[in-house]
Amino acid sequence: MCAKAARGGEGTSPSKYGKELLAGFYRTMTTIRHFEQTVEKCFLEGEIPGFVHLYIGEEAVAAGVMANLRDSDYIQSTHRGHGHAIAKGADLKRMMAEIFGKSTGSCKGKGGSMHIADFGVGMLGANGVVGGGFTIATGAALAHKMQGTDGVAVAFFGDGASNRGTFHEAANMAAAWGLPVIFVCENNKWASTTPYRTTTSVDHIADRAAGYGMPGVVVDGNDVFAVYEGARSLVERARRGEGPALLECKTYRIKGHFVGDPEKYRTKEEVRKVFEETDPIPRFESAVVKARALTRKELDAIDGEAREAVRLALEFARTSPEPEESALFEGLYV
Repeated sequence: MCAKAARGGEGTSPSKYGKELLAGFYRTMTTIRHFEQTVEKCFLEGEIPGFVHLYIGEEAVAAGVMANLRDSDYIQSTHRGHGHAIAKGADLKRMMAEIFGKSTGSCKGKGGSMHIADFGVGMLGANGVVGGGFTIATGAALAHKMQGTDGVAVAFFGDGASNRGTFHEAANMAAAWGLPVIFVCENNKWASTTPYRTTTSVDHIADRAAGYGMPGVVVDGNDVFAVYEGARSLVERARRGEGPALLECKTYRIKGHFVGDPEKYRTKEEVRKVFEETDPIPRFESAVVKARALTRKELDAIDGEAREAVRLALEFARTSPEPEESALFEGLYV
């Protein structure tokens, strides 16, 4: 059994979607892009501690998947989690403050870039451990089932994480118990510095779904419409109590594994060429303007609002206080 490819966006007119949804897609993607560009600049200027992993180029995945979710649905993210948090509705100011290690951050400055969480919108946290989110999301899905809700949980992961034992354990448990969890693979072609096909024998990560008796769907992860449609069918299926599924979004990691990565494993020419051909934001702009679903003026207005929201978040982070030393002993379990 092979994974099936889902269609949506390519050859589908954006005019079939309402303006509110289209504006939401664009607002999410542009907010993520401006947020990440701002974080990159501030990190390189020495304002941000720790490590930062950017989501630039993968915005369509977070936007398309999250447009199908409610605040009461849960997501579990990765070390590259800013985009997921933003798309799920996390507060930008508290996110930026967290990345800056400030006391006003969503985790009081203790988690930083790789551990942002916002339980109020169902964001259970980014995770610095590769493959660390599978079992957490599966547990959240079990909670939904035990509570008798129609909620779902989503676990985001990269192609490299699909080779970790936690993926297979979680997939097996989710399938055996019929849990409402969607495993979303952001196949960005690189597991840190290792190309996808060096460590993985199957053409599609989604092919592995067959081994657990769940649907496996492949979509163009740089096409927000394709991601939205692929995720929608699987989320609706999970809400009906029909169990887990695996959605693979084929995309590309435009920036290095982390900010400052020398990227000796690929050429700048390759990255530039791929980005020019697949960047999900201009691709969306071209489609909606051509279909007369949104005007250039409307897109510019949304983009301006996103820029301003990120500017205010940066200002908030910069002016927020550092944590007190006594905060080291708060929130501990003994």
